[in-house]
Amino acid sequence: MDMESRNKLKQRGTKRFIKSFGYAFEGLKFAFKYEQNMLAHILATVLVVLFGIIFHISIIEWLFIVLVIGLVIATELINTSIEAAIDLTCPKIHPLAKIAKDTASAAVLVFAITAIIVAIIIFVPKIIALL
Repeated sequence: MDMESRNKLKQRGTKRFIKSFGYAFEGLKFAFKYEQNMLAHILATVLVVLFGIIFHISIIEWLFIVLVIGLVIATELINTSIEAAIDLTCPKIHPLAKIAKDTASAAVLVFAITAIIVAIIIFVPKIIALL
């Protein structure tokens, strides 16, 4: 696709802006329906939010929780889009495709581990104090 054709597709306007939200929700729907790791992230999110409510975490703690939840889910969505793009452009197994997929997946893992560490820092002292 040349730049002129792409620019015609990328015209601005309220209608296109509103439609962009629909496309984003379609992406979320796809990920929730077909990405098994997304279910794990959502279950972890529900559990952490319940813990946050039960333990009456502070506003600063909520900010960290919301931030890491958003980062994990957003990274999972980016990983899904990278995998789809690679599958489209490289249907055969290729070493570079594997590297791209594996490193995108690793990014999700890094954020997931970070989220677990944040949860441990916030909740373990509260659980210990309860005992």
